[in-house]
Amino acid sequence: MQQKIVITASRVRQGDLLLYATSMKVRDLIQPGMYSVETLDPESNEDKGYQRLLNKARAKRLADYILGGLDSKDAFLPTSVFLATDKIVPFNEENHSIEILSCEIGPFSVVDGQHRLEGLRLAADKDGRVLDFEIPVNIAVGLPRLAQMCHFLIVNTTQKSVDKSVEQRIIARLTDALDIEDDLPSLPKWILKIVEKGEVEKALKLVDFLNEFDGSPWKGKVKMANANTDESTTTINQRSFVKAIVRYVLTANNPLSAIVKDFDKEKKIFLNYWKAIARILDDGKPTVLYKYNGVELFCKFSIPFFIKLQDKGNFTESTMELLLRSCLENVEGEYAAVGHSEWWATGGNASFLNAGAINVVSQEMTRALHKPFSAGIIEL
Repeated sequence: MQQKIVITASRVRQGDLLLYATSMKVRDLIQPGMYSVETLDPESNEDKGYQRLLNKARAKRLADYILGGLDSKDAFLPTSVFLATDKIVPFNEENHSIEILSCEIGPFSVVDGQHRLEGLRLAADKDGRVLDFEIPVNIAVGLPRLAQMCHFLIVNTTQKSVDKSVEQRIIARLTDALDIEDDLPSLPKWILKIVEKGEVEKALKLVDFLNEFDGSPWKGKVKMANANTDESTTTINQRSFVKAIVRYVLTANNPLSAIVKDFDKEKKIFLNYWKAIARILDDGKPTVLYKYNGVELFCKFSIPFFIKLQDKGNFTESTMELLLRSCLENVEGEYAAVGHSEWWATGGNASFLNAGAINVVSQEMTRALHKPFSAGIIEL
């Protein structure tokens, strides 16, 4: 049977945010139903979680540290765990205490501190003395789930790092909620600017589409946020692909973003582009075409390529393939072999491109793109 926990606390108001600053013993924190971790599910677009996956090795290291310092009493965790609930926790004005009954108030969401809690739980399983270990805790009350997600993003981007793929997912969800939710808290200006522009959300949807669509050359190749994907099947992280799309594809000078106003058409055009690339350069052997260098080059090259297609008024896969094939055949100089699959083979020339070389290759491809083509090579 769960016991009511009465603990001394200081009430802290930060704008509309109401916090209780207190400390709790491990035995109270890890009791059943006290907290839950809203983990982001990479397999579900409907998932509302936002936390990174638990790093078990990190939690075990913390447990070992706590256990190693028990006898000498020199183990300490000064950083507060941040818990949140959308409910109201009673505060006693006379003795400055709060009362918690987890079956009524809990489970609290862990906004920050899941690895500390798991490490303490592991340590307590090995040595009961850890149950009396106290750690500082901040408890936010009356905080809706969307606001909890925002605070997770704020804490983990302004005070310490969070996996960029998880950050991108959260920003995309905030963009979705921007015009329909009333309970968004104040965000730092730099985060709010990204949320309002909506580029990360759009780029993420493009990556999801390429990674999930049957017949896409990218099917299953992108390692998504929190995904426990076999490293042998994925070739690039979500964060890198999204970053390249934001930088080159969703720009004012790229017709895909500036001219095409139907997002379903944009997705299909972008898929056609990569299908055309794959038909020419993917021979089924191990390749770096789907790694960072391939993504960076062809996202960058999409600007002049789509401008050329816009002039022709045709974005079909067959037209793209013909145009791209002719372009690659006309590349001259040091990077003339860029249009051959062998050049893209793992361990080959493309594997060793740096940022400067990628820029040069893109420039050479752009120059070749504007050379005269054979009559009748493209039918529109």
